[in-house]
Amino acid sequence: MDYSNGIKLIATALAYGLGAIGPGIGIGILFSKAVEAIGRNPEAENKIRVNMLLGFALTETLAIFALVIALIIRFAS
Repeated sequence: MDYSNGIKLIATALAYGLGAIGPGIGIGILFSKAVEAIGRNPEAENKIRVNMLLGFALTETLAIFALVIALIIRFAS
């Protein structure tokens, strides 16, 4: 029996599933701390927003990287 297709599907799911956990937690912490900082210092909202969006973009690239790796695993021959 050939189990390679099933193993590829499991590896794909694990690669993206585990790769999305970190960015998901990171984005949640990022937004909660940004809202907290804006609540404490509303005058610095513009600076906080810029840093928050930059952090969001950098954190989201980790999830995209995990997706690319998962697709490589799935469609590799």
